[in-house]
Amino acid sequence: MKVLVVGGGGREHALAWKLAQSPKVQAVYVAPGNGGTALDSRLENIAITDVKALREWAQAEKIALTVVGPEQPLAAGIVDEFRAHGLRVFGPTKAAAQLESSKAFSKAFMKRHGIPTAEYETFTDAAAAHAYVDEKGVPIVVKADGLAAGKGVVVAMTLHEAHEAIEFMLAPNPDFNPLGVTHNEGGARVVIEEFLQGEEASFIVMCDGKNVAAMATSQDHKRLLDGDEGPNTGGMGAYSPAPVVTPEVHGRAMREIILPTIKGMEKDGIPFTGFLYAGLMIDAEGKPKTLEFNCRMGDPETQPIMMRLKTDLFDVMMAATSGALDQIELDWDRRPALGVVMAAHGYPLNPRKGDVIHGLTKPGDAPEDAMVFHAGTRKDGDTTVTSGGRVLCVTALGSTVKAAQQRAYEVAQGLGFDGAQYRKDIGWRALKP
Repeated sequence: MKVLVVGGGGREHALAWKLAQSPKVQAVYVAPGNGGTALDSRLENIAITDVKALREWAQAEKIALTVVGPEQPLAAGIVDEFRAHGLRVFGPTKAAAQLESSKAFSKAFMKRHGIPTAEYETFTDAAAAHAYVDEKGVPIVVKADGLAAGKGVVVAMTLHEAHEAIEFMLAPNPDFNPLGVTHNEGGARVVIEEFLQGEEASFIVMCDGKNVAAMATSQDHKRLLDGDEGPNTGGMGAYSPAPVVTPEVHGRAMREIILPTIKGMEKDGIPFTGFLYAGLMIDAEGKPKTLEFNCRMGDPETQPIMMRLKTDLFDVMMAATSGALDQIELDWDRRPALGVVMAAHGYPLNPRKGDVIHGLTKPGDAPEDAMVFHAGTRKDGDTTVTSGGRVLCVTALGSTVKAAQQRAYEVAQGLGFDGAQYRKDIGWRALKP
């Protein structure tokens, strides 16, 4: 069987790496892939990003299964395009992907179906948004309505930060877009919502339209600096499982958030298939609320989750695209896994590209308990260089979170590139007394 993974980040490297381990898979293609997928002899990069061209290539190559990693092609309707031509593809349709691509759609959906989330208002007018912030005070959360590669959410602790975020997200000048927001139809919009207290966790499930299979729980670190300080990023590291998601919290999240979402989408005539990622805020009493939905696996959560998955991912994906997820049981390595993101100089606002990465080994030479997943990398002759903000995710298994943390940092210290920055405390929440 031939498999195609769409995307070029760390999430896609991890998915392709796992799919290539299946004895039923003869070839895994990654479009467009990165420097890490280029280094792996079991994977082959395909330099196609256009949705129609990719569909035509998949038809010509008789691809048995396509797995879509990032949000942009999902929001562009890649699943609709592939399905319309009889191709098996795992991911949500363009309509279903609005749960992520439009914060306004997502919040209205949650309100309509009684799914616990923060109170909010939506604005297109900057003056009204500024007035609302002045009325409500801080802390407050400002979200761009469109996609922004994980950087479209500002948790404002001061009025200045809140007003600046509104200016960035509702800027009248189309050339001024420091957060890289892709505006939806109707132009720029912001969702402003109450700040929720508690601890965040990533709750990711697979859906086939009706049935749900929960992935291992995980928790990521969004802030750039140790102690959860500094600017928000796409994620500086993650670990699995997340101790904050107790069996009780897990049960509540399934009953109150995940299952009502799947039923609500079906009721609205847009059944959800693919990965559904609920970003949860869990309060001191163990009550989860939905911060946001993503319509794909998280990055960097995918990397430790894939390290722990023992079930053949190809079998799982085939069941998920056949409406048979209720017949699958996921088996997990009992050991925790932890991933540390190494980011480029200047990340997140002005990441530098082209720095040579030292210390990389071929995937076949990687130790059994550790793996270096690539994100912002590309091949340049015989060397691998940085090509994005988040460059590598050094991921390791350990008998405890502490052991996994020590192993990941041990491997990270053998890697380097000019200006590399990474946090030294990934996993600290799981290690606190």
